[in-house]
Amino acid sequence: MSFLELEDVTASYGHVPVLHGMSLSLPENGAIGILGANGAGKTTTLRAISGMVKTTGRIMFDGKNIAGLGPYRTAKLGIAHIPEGRGTLPQLSVRENLLVGAYQRRDRKAVATDIDYCLDLFPNLEARIKASAAALSGGEQQMLAVARAFMAKPRLMLLDETSLGLAPTTGRLVYDAIIRLRRESRLSMIVVEQNAVLAFSVVDEAIVLETGRAVLTGSKAELMGMDAVRRAYLGG
Repeated sequence: MSFLELEDVTASYGHVPVLHGMSLSLPENGAIGILGANGAGKTTTLRAISGMVKTTGRIMFDGKNIAGLGPYRTAKLGIAHIPEGRGTLPQLSVRENLLVGAYQRRDRKAVATDIDYCLDLFPNLEARIKASAAALSGGEQQMLAVARAFMAKPRLMLLDETSLGLAPTTGRLVYDAIIRLRRESRLSMIVVEQNAVLAFSVVDEAIVLETGRAVLTGSKAELMGMDAVRRAYLGG
């Protein structure tokens, strides 16, 4: 049985359909990338999983149908959604943001250990630990968003356009940390990303969406070997 499985999922905003029969299967500790142009339905797929949009079809997470549960209940089940646009709490300090991420946890010693781990993962944050999130650079805010999501000890992490708006070197730094996080924490991940090179550095397989439909699915190696995918997403 797959850890996460979407079966014939549709999603809409009001009366406007966005996803049309989306299906995917993610094994535990696996990582899938979702590629596509703006408006293809990438972000909506993540919102469907975390319960932020109205859906039909089945969304199975660890054997439980979570379709329609809503963001709070899916988060309690172990799904961390890092939305496009960072999603930090600007008025709070870096440390306070990390503690907010762990607000449902009662293991105080483990929380302190995980804060230290996050600061090792993102050394920039250690130097800014007392600064407000609003005072951070865009790259540092994205680092904080990933670290705060990790503090909830999720089983599945949904990453939406993590490199958007970042300088190439900063985007690479963030993704290097995500690669390490996946390797060391055994997290399952779904990565939505315009920069396919960065996405492919993390994932095992990928899906290409066009107008709310999956048009290509395959392993990283298979998709990277396709001329159409290289031209559209890899600059080849």
